[in-house]
Amino acid sequence: MDVLGLLERRGFVAQCTGSDALRAELNKGPVTFYIGFDPTADSLHVGSLLQVMVMAWLQRAGHRAIAVVGSGTAAVGDPSGKTEMRPMLSTEDIARHTAALRNQLSRFLVLDGTRGLLLDNGDWLMTLQTIPFLREVGRHFSVNRMLAAEAYKIRMETGLSFLELNYQVLQAYDFYELHERHGCRLQIGGNDQWGNILAGTELIRRMTGDDVFGMTTPLLTTAAGAKMGKTASGAVWLDEAKTSPFEMYQYWLNVDDRDVGRLLALYTFLDDAELARLSALQGSEIREAKRALAREAVGLAHGAEAVAKAEAASHAMVAGAPSDDLERVDGGASERLVDVLAASGVLKSKGEARRLIDGGGVRVDGERVTDVDVTLGALVRSDEGAVLRLGKARAVRLTATRS
Repeated sequence: MDVLGLLERRGFVAQCTGSDALRAELNKGPVTFYIGFDPTADSLHVGSLLQVMVMAWLQRAGHRAIAVVGSGTAAVGDPSGKTEMRPMLSTEDIARHTAALRNQLSRFLVLDGTRGLLLDNGDWLMTLQTIPFLREVGRHFSVNRMLAAEAYKIRMETGLSFLELNYQVLQAYDFYELHERHGCRLQIGGNDQWGNILAGTELIRRMTGDDVFGMTTPLLTTAAGAKMGKTASGAVWLDEAKTSPFEMYQYWLNVDDRDVGRLLALYTFLDDAELARLSALQGSEIREAKRALAREAVGLAHGAEAVAKAEAASHAMVAGAPSDDLERVDGGASERLVDVLAASGVLKSKGEARRLIDGGGVRVDGERVTDVDVTLGALVRSDEGAVLRLGKARAVRLTATRS
């Protein structure tokens, strides 16, 4: 199995050191790899799930996973992608978050000590002695090169603390420790971690003479330019107490049509043939692809029972507006929704209809409408019509006449 080719094909790879050499290593036999998760919160989120999916694919291909929960690095705070210093976490919060993340990671990966390990970098970082560490490790780092990294350049404008400056050194040392203790040869992280990962490969080369590898995943944004996994109410968490399975199901169900194919490739284990079939769906048929995405992603996070309950709740939400009690709005299949809503008097004008759609306030059978030029034929799938919700309080029965 060319697992690197699979990861590239599905969109997981942003940057990679020595991709040909890494491909040869992965194809030759089991490679030990790691991803670190700093416990800055008591739950992973949808963005973190992308990293977990990479680990799961590699583990399925026979490679050995190390999931590192970084209680040590969390005490310092990663400046990458931040315009100001992260809030300092208490030792009690870090311990509580670490325990929560360890439980979550164990649900997605086989961490049995053989196929996979679950480690805490606090176990080695918290025991370091300052002077020996600076002499043995710190001397391999150029401050000029560190400050030239994009993450640090951004922070130099607003102020970079000495504490944060050490983050790259500690992350690089993590890679060194895992290489020495467990034979780890590949570090993976988000694309904002590229500089830190390169620092780790260079440190290992300087201290041991060994060549190791680094790879990053893309930082995902939606087709509309928003950060993936963010909603108006905040992040989409994997902890059901913070984001319920129903809320997560609705999140996936309401993604932009333009993002569905890419998200199916990243957040499901569907095979290539099914992926191609679902990704090719257009118009009203794309709802099948969105439901598949929602089922698979919620199933990964919460299990089959949670998927069944989320689907039932979603159907109940749509069915909660009985057809007999709904005002009917009729139009031709080729007519635009905004035109029909304005002409029927349901909304005051086409402009109001466009604004409501742009603001995410229009849903058909529970799924958000994102295209202001969508036609009735693309929304109505049967002669019975569809439930159209306008904002939180109003619902109408939408029908379309087909010639």
